[in-house]
Amino acid sequence: MKHLPAIALTALLTLVTACGSPQQTAPAEAPFRVVQHAMGETAIPAQPKRVVALDQSFVDAVLTLETQLAGYTTYRAIEGGLPTYLGPLAATYGTDAVPVGRLEEPSLEQIAALKPDLILSAKVRHEALYGQLSQIAPTVFSETTGPTWKENLRLAGRALGKEDLAEAEIAEYEQRAAGIGREIAAGSGGTLPTVSIVRFAGEDTVRLYTEKSYAGIVLRDVGFPRPPTQPTTDKIAVDVSQERILDLDADRIFVATWADPTATGPKAQFTSNPLWSRLTGAQHEVDDLTWMSAVGLQGAHTLLDDVAETFSVDLFRP
Repeated sequence: MKHLPAIALTALLTLVTACGSPQQTAPAEAPFRVVQHAMGETAIPAQPKRVVALDQSFVDAVLTLETQLAGYTTYRAIEGGLPTYLGPLAATYGTDAVPVGRLEEPSLEQIAALKPDLILSAKVRHEALYGQLSQIAPTVFSETTGPTWKENLRLAGRALGKEDLAEAEIAEYEQRAAGIGREIAAGSGGTLPTVSIVRFAGEDTVRLYTEKSYAGIVLRDVGFPRPPTQPTTDKIAVDVSQERILDLDADRIFVATWADPTATGPKAQFTSNPLWSRLTGAQHEVDDLTWMSAVGLQGAHTLLDDVAETFSVDLFRP
């Protein structure tokens, strides 16, 4: 047998070895999480450490879940940094967070520059940007925001691998709300007064917020009933004209006012109407930012602070 050239011999030995011992390929590493959400399914390769949140509901959720917030969008009164209602959590997990544009038009370039591990938002906010955001980092969207704030916190918990913390925070909040409700009832003859949530928002009508709104859910968690005369609707709010001012009445009326810089609000017109003086409920001015725009658990705790202080009961603050 003639000797094979060295190159041919090497090739033959390689072939024989390959045939006799199949090559072992390392299995693909499983992702940290695969999250089902409003836009489909997203694989998250490792536990996120830096998150960009493009909606206030998720800004609150990221901080509540003790995760570093890298970026956020500005929105109405939320312009000069993170809002104060986020408290010590913002000082701990949001010290390096920077704005990445307005809610209506986030900057893809600024988001990419932050090199986030995860992007959170809502389909109702940024559906058109989902594909581009997904090219920057794993992106998870809720269907909507506002009234779904508890579910949004749970969704963030799944994406961050902190489901247990999300559930614990919700349970603690609900226990606190119920405790405040019991204290108020104890000082009110065993029953809670009826409530209304009213907002002046720079239009020709005033809005009456229902139990399906963000603030409405918080007051419902306390246990407050609504007057049976109020409109029944699936919406979060209904517009009330001056002719129907008395629809706003309740034992306690919480009034928020958005200081719209582009319009003259109708508050003076409504409050000077003779029907306004016929409202029998005690009226309480509340902060529009927290009651209408916070849409998260820390904001909800701030609403509970307001309620407890209004009725002079224990804050039950964790």
